[in-house]
Amino acid sequence: MRRLQWAVYGLAVALVAGAGMGVTQSRAQETIALEQFEDEEIGDHHEGYYYPAPQTVEHYQARVVTLPDSDEIRRQGFVIGMARQQLAAQYAPDYAIFAKGDESQKLVIIGLHDGALDTIYRARALFASMTLVARSTPFFQKNTQPEEATFFDLLKLLGFTQVTISDGKSFAHQVVIN
Repeated sequence: MRRLQWAVYGLAVALVAGAGMGVTQSRAQETIALEQFEDEEIGDHHEGYYYPAPQTVEHYQARVVTLPDSDEIRRQGFVIGMARQQLAAQYAPDYAIFAKGDESQKLVIIGLHDGALDTIYRARALFASMTLVARSTPFFQKNTQPEEATFFDLLKLLGFTQVTISDGKSFAHQVVIN
């Protein structure tokens, strides 16, 4: 339960970081340069490198539109905020989170422990937890109908086009955000 509380707290901090403060331009450029280098080496296809081919793919029709100022830097700020919060916790993180793609538009969540994110039900439970946290943030309340919107709507606001969640071993599930 304590880990879930820290994960929830981390999402709230990441929302603030991604929506308001973001990352400095120079740090964001370093991150973007690293992203481009990695993409040149492995191409745009991340399955087989970070996760196995998704066994299931679903399409989510978002209830919101991407905010005009949501760009690669904002998406990177969101992901960096979540990752920093996980690393600052008093325990090892259960999953790694990062953005891939030419514009950091693909969110990737990989379980770091056997048995953590190895079923679609556990993946959906994590997304449901993230939805609860997102609904409680001022950013989400300002830009959505929080009682109806989900974590996927938050991702759409930020300009993400898909999220892939995997145990990093044999399970992967992908959500395409329309």
